[in-house]
Amino acid sequence: MQQLREAILTQGQGLGTDIVKVDMFLNHRIDTALLFQMGEEFAARFRSDQPTIILTIEASGIAIATATAHAMGDLPVVFAKKGATVVQSENLAQARVYSFTHKKENVIHVEKKYLPAGSRVLIIDDFLADGQACNGMIELCRQLACEVVGIGIVVEKGFMPGGKMLREKGIHLESLSVVKAIHEGTILLEEED
Repeated sequence: MQQLREAILTQGQGLGTDIVKVDMFLNHRIDTALLFQMGEEFAARFRSDQPTIILTIEASGIAIATATAHAMGDLPVVFAKKGATVVQSENLAQARVYSFTHKKENVIHVEKKYLPAGSRVLIIDDFLADGQACNGMIELCRQLACEVVGIGIVVEKGFMPGGKMLREKGIHLESLSVVKAIHEGTILLEEED
């Protein structure tokens, strides 16, 4: 997606060899025009999978999930909350997720009533590194008898194992941009198809 590539290359920063900082347009400050273009792109890529609901994880995935849901005809959006809850209930699905960015484990959870059994779930998130957030959301769907019909990622770190692992599971994974490396602070992107 050309507009996203330009934003990453002009406004993104590479930190070390594994951090892609795009907070100027994606997750702290949001370029709303780009956000809705990305939502339209995800809608085009996943429309034939016929999702009935969009799932993301708080907090950075919420905006792009909402833009995608709107582009797909105003589907509902559910976001998995992070952190332990004082309400331990059989009406709650939970999964443990290690955050690559924050270097800590979170427990994510969703109440059953928000993801009804039989839902066709499209997972949308801002980043894919080692795949832990996606695996956690897949686990929530499994616990709630929902079908994951696809995963849409804004920025995939292609040099990390998450994308390969999810594709090997047979999941329809679409990334709008793939970072192949970070070299001396410069973000290097894979060529578009």
